Amino acid sequence: MAPTHVLRCCQRGLAWIPVIFIALVVCWSYYAYVVELCVLVYLIFFHISFILFVWSYWQTIFTRPANPSKEFCLPKAEKERYEKEGRPESQQEILWRAATSLPLYTRTGAGAIRYCDRCQVIKPDRCHHCSACDMCVLKMDHHCPWVNNCVGFSNYKFFILFLAYSLVYCLFIAATVLQYFIKFWTNELPDTHAKFHVLFLFFVAAMFCISILSLFSYHLWLVGKNRSTIEAFRAPVFRSGSDKNGFSLGYRKNMAQVFGDQKKYWLLPVFTSQGDGLTFPARLVNPADVEQAAVTLQPEPGKRWSISAS
Repeated sequence: MAPTHVLRCCQRGLAWIPVIFIALVVCWSYYAYVVELCVLVYLIFFHISFILFVWSYWQTIFTRPANPSKEFCLPKAEKERYEKEGRPESQQEILWRAATSLPLYTRTGAGAIRYCDRCQVIKPDRCHHCSACDMCVLKMDHHCPWVNNCVGFSNYKFFILFLAYSLVYCLFIAATVLQYFIKFWTNELPDTHAKFHVLFLFFVAAMFCISILSLFSYHLWLVGKNRSTIEAFRAPVFRSGSDKNGFSLGYRKNMAQVFGDQKKYWLLPVFTSQGDGLTFPARLVNPADVEQAAVTLQPEPGKRWSISAS
C-alpha cells in the first residue's frame, strides 16, 4: 500500500485536471480567435473581456479560503476537558460556556453549538467544514472542482465575476464567429485550416454559454437573497428556528455585502466585500444589543443536545 502522503499528493495533482482543462480551452480559444480570425475592431473588445475573465479566474483559484480566527478555538484547558468528556451533554456545556463571549446566533438543527471536531473550533455563523480542503471555511458556498478551491467569503465576489466574464467572453466569441460559421455551412469560407477553428469555436462557446448562464443566474439569485448554496438547501437555524431568509436585509444591502459599498469597484476582481466573514447582520438579530446576544446564547431549559454536523 502506498504511503498516505503519496496518495494525498496524487489526489491534489488530479484535482488540478479541471483547471488545466479550462486553461487549455481558453488558450486555444485565444489562438483560434486572435491568430486565425483576426479582426482589429473585435480584438479590442475581445482582449478587454479576456483580461477580466483571466483576472477573476486567477483570483478565484488562488485566493485562500478564510478560516475562523483564534478566538473561536477552545482554550487549552477547556479543549482537554472537552476531549476527555464522553457524554455529549457535558461537551455541549463546555461549548456553551466558551461561546458566551462569541458573536454566535446560529445553531445546529438540535439547538446545539456548532463545533468542528476536525478543526477543533467553534464554527462562526455561516461557516462550514470543507472535506475537500480539510478546513473550516467562512461563509462557505461550495467546493468548486473547476477552480480547485473552496468558494467562500474571501473569494465569492471573484467567483461571481468569473462566471460573469466567462459568460461575456463566450457570448462575444459566439456572436462574432457566427458569420463565419454560417459561411462554413454555405461553403463560402475559404478551404483552410481556419475552418476547423471556426466550427469548434462556435460550438464550444455556445456550449459554455448555456451551462454558465444557468449557473450565473442561480448565483445572482443567491446574492439577491443573501444565501449561500448550502443555505439554499439547508436553512440556517436561529433561536426562533430555521429561517431561510435570516440573513436577507433587502436586495441592495445583500448586493453590497458581496460587492461592497463603492459601485466603481463592483466590476473589478478586487476584494471589496463587507465585514470580516465572522459575523453577519441578520433580520431578527441586532448584534449591538448585548442583552439580546446574551439571551440568544442561553440554552433552553431542559433541552438535551446531540452533536451533529452542520
